[in-house]
Amino acid sequence: MAFFTGKGDKGTTKLFDTPSGARVLKSSAIFECLGQLDELNTVVGWCKVACPDDFYFQDRSGGDLLHDVQDHIFTIQAEAAGAAKSVPQSSIEKMSTLINEIEKELPEIKTFLVPGGTEFSARLDIARAVSRRAERRLVVLHESGERSISESSRAYANRLSSLFYALTRLANHRAGIIEKPPAYQGGA
Repeated sequence: MAFFTGKGDKGTTKLFDTPSGARVLKSSAIFECLGQLDELNTVVGWCKVACPDDFYFQDRSGGDLLHDVQDHIFTIQAEAAGAAKSVPQSSIEKMSTLINEIEKELPEIKTFLVPGGTEFSARLDIARAVSRRAERRLVVLHESGERSISESSRAYANRLSSLFYALTRLANHRAGIIEKPPAYQGGA
């Protein structure tokens, strides 16, 4: 497979469902969404390589969980590109259960927390922020009518930032980091 073909040099490309020979503008909402999902998948990979070997929960390692998340992001990308794919509802239910289990291990919070703590938790926090942006692009794409994104894939994208937030807090908690709220300094 070649690294490039040159066919996209004029700002167009093809999707799964474009008719033979038809090209789509790269400025389309589809490609903004695909780009955001690609960025998210890359950041998740960056988190995965920093995941401590002993970061386990519910009989699976954190690295395996993050790889599973990447597979689901690829599914959402394929759906946005026109493939007949979507995230299964069972994956959303498993993620929701996992988030609830993680929450039980953590001290209760009632405020925002300043990001940081460990290298791993900081990466997870970046993944949380990028996942929110990718979700917004997915919703914009769906609402534009340019693509119909399944309810289950949209729900998975929504839940993903909650998973990253839970994992961020868990990573800090297990590392003995005391999470701190913002000081909100300055006057108005």
